[in-house]
Amino acid sequence: MFTMIFFAVALLIFLPATFITVQQGTVAVLTIFGKYSRILRPGLSLKIPIFESVFSRISLQNQSVELQFQAVTQDQANVHFKAMLLYSVMNAEEDTVKNVAFKFMDYRSFMQTLARSVEGSIRSFVATKRQSEILSLRGEITRAVKDNMDHHLAEWGYHLIDLQVNDVTFDEEVMRSMSKVVAANNMKAAAENEGQALLITKTKAAEAEGNAIRIQAEAEMNAAVLRGQAVARFREEVAKGMSAAAGEMQRSNLDSSFILFSMWTEALKQISENAKGNMLFLDGSVDGMQTHLRNLMALNSKNLFDSENKNGK
Repeated sequence: MFTMIFFAVALLIFLPATFITVQQGTVAVLTIFGKYSRILRPGLSLKIPIFESVFSRISLQNQSVELQFQAVTQDQANVHFKAMLLYSVMNAEEDTVKNVAFKFMDYRSFMQTLARSVEGSIRSFVATKRQSEILSLRGEITRAVKDNMDHHLAEWGYHLIDLQVNDVTFDEEVMRSMSKVVAANNMKAAAENEGQALLITKTKAAEAEGNAIRIQAEAEMNAAVLRGQAVARFREEVAKGMSAAAGEMQRSNLDSSFILFSMWTEALKQISENAKGNMLFLDGSVDGMQTHLRNLMALNSKNLFDSENKNGK
């Protein structure tokens, strides 16, 4: 009777310790008296009571951690970083799980080593760059850290999925200095743009003025040519008319000087009608009239001579 009671009590005590449940996305590492024994996959499993114990439960899911630290550039400027690190256990193979379980004393030691390794990689990279280069080198910083960390994480059984440098800032004094530089550069760029625009405007205005002057000069030249041609043609027609009238009067045995006198009086009439003055002074003496008639006759003789030479040709 005592034996049966003993076995019943032992069964009640040890039966719950025989079964173990492993959650999805994790594996359990078992040890016997502190020595690695085996791993258990997700689900319900059996273990040896008293002898086997769960050393750790390792998550196979992706994990993230945010880091904040400071680095110094080549020109001694302090740079403050905020980064997000995404990592996971490389795989669920036994050797990988053993590395994850036994490489570090605990998970806190692993996280401390991981954070310091990332910080050291970024600080080593930043130390070779100048302050003015940092903001444009986020991609290069990420690649340099990943290349450096992948090897170490593989030895520990982990894989670096992603590293994002979310925020890069400088000391307040440096930020003020950078703001002044940016403002000065913006003002310089604005002044250069304004000067360029003014130069273009003046150049266009000068070109337009030059084109206007050239067009006006060409128009005046063409007008002068047309006026000259009109005057020449008028004179030619007048000479032809005078020659024809003089010839007709000679054939009729009339004095051709009458035509000249008539033209002279018509000219005086036109002058008096179109002149702006109120008086017209003429030499009304007999000598003066004879002088005018001789001049007109000489002009008429020249026109007749030129006309006959032209017709003869």
